[in-house]
Amino acid sequence: MSAFSKISRNFEAFLIEIGELSYFAGNFFKELFKTPFEGKELLRQCYNMGNRSLLLVGVTGFIIGLVFDLQSRPTLQEFGAVSWMPSMISISIIREIGPIITSLICAGRIGSGIGAELGSMRVTEQIDAMDVSGTNPFKYLVVTRILATTLMLPLLVLFGDAIALYGSFLVENLKGNVSFQLYFNQVFEALKFSDLVPATIKSFFFGFAIGLVGCYKGYYCKKGTAGVGLAANSAVVYTSMLLFIIDFVAVFVTDIFYHE
Repeated sequence: MSAFSKISRNFEAFLIEIGELSYFAGNFFKELFKTPFEGKELLRQCYNMGNRSLLLVGVTGFIIGLVFDLQSRPTLQEFGAVSWMPSMISISIIREIGPIITSLICAGRIGSGIGAELGSMRVTEQIDAMDVSGTNPFKYLVVTRILATTLMLPLLVLFGDAIALYGSFLVENLKGNVSFQLYFNQVFEALKFSDLVPATIKSFFFGFAIGLVGCYKGYYCKKGTAGVGLAANSAVVYTSMLLFIIDFVAVFVTDIFYHE
């Protein structure tokens, strides 16, 4: 087989998967507003994905705040602009670093978990058993998980942003003797409504992407037990790529909207 044929077949498979993923998303919106609503399962998934991710997101955000401040401080010192540190750190974290890093962390934890869980249920025929017994497996398993990730990720992003800013404050307090009140006064003076809202809105899309790809890979898992690991791994890879694409589109649209 020639190299061109391989590229052509891979591109064709990619387009087919995009179409199947779009159809899967369409089924989600179709089932979302149908009764019965699985409220208890939704709350359970929100707890699993939100509360159990707090420690990981918090530690990650704290380290980001520390490292970002430590790396940026020497450069600003050369220009005598250390007083701008709280403003620069806050805008960078709220606009971009916080949402994308938190989303990538959650893609690794939540996306792979969903892919592995649904994949194992598929290969052990639990999903088929639910279908035969009269339960709607798509409604119970997929809709609740996608909705939970969509609702929980913005909250995790806000939590991670707050911890990251606190980590940055500790460095400023130790290196520059900046008080808590002074630091966060400068943070809130620098931030605008137009900084927080787009970052929060795109976090919903990040959460939707994580849940959608994880559920899609797990729900249509094949090749037996070996496919479970493949579903978990591909869920993380595909979600990470999709997050960067969504982030690029969000930044592009936000730039047009606020600068025209």
